[in-house]
Amino acid sequence: MTQNLALFTARRIATMEALDRPYGLIENGAIGVENGMIAYVGASDQIPARFATLPRHDFGNRLVTPALIDCHTHLIHGGNRAHEFEMRLKGATYEEVARAGGGILSTVRATRAATVDELVESALPRLDGLIAEGVSMVEIKSGYGLTIDSECTMLRAARRLSSLRPIDIRASYLAAHAVPPEYAGRADAYIDEVCIPGLRVAHAEGLVDAVDGFCEGIAFSTTQMARLFSEAKRLGLPVKLHAEQLSNRGGAKLAASFGALSCEHLEYVDDEGIAAMAAAGCVAVLLPGAFYTLREKQMPPVDGFRQAGVPIAVSTDLNPGSSPLGSLLLAMNMACTLFRMTPEEALAGTTRHAARALGCDDRGRIAAGLKADLAVWNCAEPAELSYRFGVNPLHARIIGGCL
Repeated sequence: MTQNLALFTARRIATMEALDRPYGLIENGAIGVENGMIAYVGASDQIPARFATLPRHDFGNRLVTPALIDCHTHLIHGGNRAHEFEMRLKGATYEEVARAGGGILSTVRATRAATVDELVESALPRLDGLIAEGVSMVEIKSGYGLTIDSECTMLRAARRLSSLRPIDIRASYLAAHAVPPEYAGRADAYIDEVCIPGLRVAHAEGLVDAVDGFCEGIAFSTTQMARLFSEAKRLGLPVKLHAEQLSNRGGAKLAASFGALSCEHLEYVDDEGIAAMAAAGCVAVLLPGAFYTLREKQMPPVDGFRQAGVPIAVSTDLNPGSSPLGSLLLAMNMACTLFRMTPEEALAGTTRHAARALGCDDRGRIAAGLKADLAVWNCAEPAELSYRFGVNPLHARIIGGCL
């Protein structure tokens, strides 16, 4: 078999692998790629013989990191909610916005009215913005259709995107996002008549990589989510959960009991929930864009996650309502400034821990045997990626070892 070899060198490589030293940094490092996978990472003066004679792609004094991963987005949706943003700034209450046709139901109406082609067309600029910041993988949730057909339409659009751009996309089924108006006051019926049958349909079509839900007083209870998660488990699908964003409903404990990949938001999670997540190996996905947009006051318990050994990921939560944030680099800065995470934690949260939150152990670090998805930055120090905002220092994005 023909071997496709490549060799990259740089002043600094942040492997995010050997965290006994900051960022897993290698000074004057080299990365050897074979058939799209990392075959060597180490000092540039110790390159294996099969790479030593290759032309070097020398990035000079630049920094190389794993390519970034945005592990929680609602990137596909119809319409936008700029008008209600303006209304709120003029003093309108949530109820007034809703009466004027705003809120999540306005996005539901626009999404239900859109075709796959229209959803793809509107989503591509948002996806391109993430790609331009060195992102190699994006999770995209459904959840704005809230019917079996329209949820599947969103998931088909997500699959289409992955064929149009050099990026990996993971699709999460989020029909349990909100109770649609036709099921007002009948959340149990919605779970039983739409969410569970819709999951079976989407899974049969190969549209689902994970199952998500929103466990909150304004959404679904742990009992209702357990029914959906039981079906996901029967189908062999991993689960994750929007949990403890506005109150503590026990969602983190429930998700952990199902071996969830991750729990998201988590501002109100308690020590019991943190302990359950730690025992289950569940990743805490923090979403500073929503915290910022909603002007929340209670931060997620970052110290509690650290002490319990819960991995912390960071994501944009890109959505039309509570987090219209299309920059993962800005999310990293927000995680540091709003949540007091360190720049090293922010970078780990958008690489190694973000990969884990998606169940992808083959990327997110620079190590032999992993996928050669890399980002090259016009930076000297890794902390610069979180330090600056409104600045994109990306020099190159390498996917599967290809520039």
